[in-house]
Amino acid sequence: MNKLSEEILEKYQVRKTQRQKLQFIELIKRNFPNVCVEEGGAIKSRNIIVGDVDKAKVVFTAHYDTCAALPFPNLIFPRNIVLTVLYSLLICVPLFVIMFLCNILLSLITTDFFIHYFFSIGLFFLLFLGVFILGVPNRHTANDNTSGVVSLVELYDRLTPEEREKCAFVFFDNEENGLLGSAYFRRLHKNVQNSTLVINIDCVGDGENLMLVFPKKLLEELGDTISKSFEAVSHNKLNVMLCRSSTTMYPSDQAGFKKGIGVATLHKNFLGYYLGRIHTCRDTVCEEKNIKFVCDGFRNLISYL
Repeated sequence: MNKLSEEILEKYQVRKTQRQKLQFIELIKRNFPNVCVEEGGAIKSRNIIVGDVDKAKVVFTAHYDTCAALPFPNLIFPRNIVLTVLYSLLICVPLFVIMFLCNILLSLITTDFFIHYFFSIGLFFLLFLGVFILGVPNRHTANDNTSGVVSLVELYDRLTPEEREKCAFVFFDNEENGLLGSAYFRRLHKNVQNSTLVINIDCVGDGENLMLVFPKKLLEELGDTISKSFEAVSHNKLNVMLCRSSTTMYPSDQAGFKKGIGVATLHKNFLGYYLGRIHTCRDTVCEEKNIKFVCDGFRNLISYL
């Protein structure tokens, strides 16, 4: 990896507070030409843009904000939607237990149904916000999503000036808070939302299986070209899977774009393909071979556009 990628992995893995984000923005400004920062949205997002998104043939994106530390991994089975939903419900069980115990205590004061009802809703919201959104910043974010950030850095570094003219690079803010950064970006760049190829790189540092998630029509248009782009990479081979978004659950920033492709690497076990360890102190793996494979494949794609 280049020096900037190594510096990000060593010193800038935590990008949750406004101060930490501003430090990262200054780092990008020092190392890239013509950096634009667009600020706004319901919860202010600072999206970092390199290049001209309105003229680009392809926009590469990755979210740079990072999450709160959790005692359990945010385990995702993109090819098994039922299992992913069940796991999401499972990790909420402790919140329901706390709600139940608090309602028992509340019943010592009142048995009014509406008081208990609204108390439960409010408490669940506060617990969810406190644990999943406003909690202590996770100190280890190698895969989610420092791997996506350094992929953009490495890809830009590998391109010729002519290839860079075809591209733009966007580092989204507030993905962890509900895809708010990309929503603000779409509001400002409706032509990109509706007609530009957007490739969103999120969690590619850990796993042997490269998953690309497409809308059906885009898969029909670009599937063969993208397959050829990665087949031409002769080193660090990963198993490449082209998946339809209608049968794959991968909730990231590509979802809001008509021509959005989501990119991640997955492990596989007896339950199927999965993404694990993220949102915990165990998120420490960012394989250089994965980053090289992803970047070289997309550089080949740029040459075909």
